[in-house]
Amino acid sequence: MFLRSVTLLKDKITDEETYPFSIPAIRGLDTLDFVNGVTFFVGENGSGKSTLLEAIAYQCGFHTAGGGKNNYYNVDSSQAALGEYIRLSWLPKITQGFFLRAESFYHFATYLDRLAKDDPSFNYRGYGGRSLHEQSHGESFLSLFLNRFGGKGIYLLDEPEAALSPARQLAFLRLIHQLVNGGNAQFIIATHSPILLGYPDAKIFSFDSDGIESVRYEDTEHYQITKGFLNRTEKFLADLFRDEEN
Repeated sequence: MFLRSVTLLKDKITDEETYPFSIPAIRGLDTLDFVNGVTFFVGENGSGKSTLLEAIAYQCGFHTAGGGKNNYYNVDSSQAALGEYIRLSWLPKITQGFFLRAESFYHFATYLDRLAKDDPSFNYRGYGGRSLHEQSHGESFLSLFLNRFGGKGIYLLDEPEAALSPARQLAFLRLIHQLVNGGNAQFIIATHSPILLGYPDAKIFSFDSDGIESVRYEDTEHYQITKGFLNRTEKFLADLFRDEEN
């Protein structure tokens, strides 16, 4: 465990009606404690989970469009609106890690291509030895995880399942398990994936209320909807389409 808690600096907030403090979960945040090697943020789109994850990345010194401490490139709308309003508590503090932002991953891959063009010796070290653009979306994500993640670090991932098939999500869970069990990694992941959320003994925080609440895996909407759909597919779909047929 490295990052122990994140605290909202409420004395710095001058207008609670403006973004991001207009988000109920963010406005209701005091201190969020991290007690597990793997923590998940869940909630509907716009609930604030990505906003908080991005702010943590900002305080870690990672590129808020995706990357580590030594990645420099420009992407529109990648500012961390909450970044200056939180404080991180560490034990011990580390500086290594990575922030994955699925929606801007294309820009990160393009940035690596520019590095390789400017410096032939770069040779995509730490990224599988070839351009991420030369791989499928899912392959490039998994290549990043397998080659860039390692050693002592904190890994902040925003919807990593976006490009991963169910089988590759399982492969990613195996990688998380290896890194966490080695005592060298901490993961904080914003996700909609019921597969990833099933990681054993993970802490799950829901952003779907006026505050951020700890929830059990079986109580997440992701688990309940997926289980209901798989167990009673025909009835589930019949109920879903009933209003359209009337």
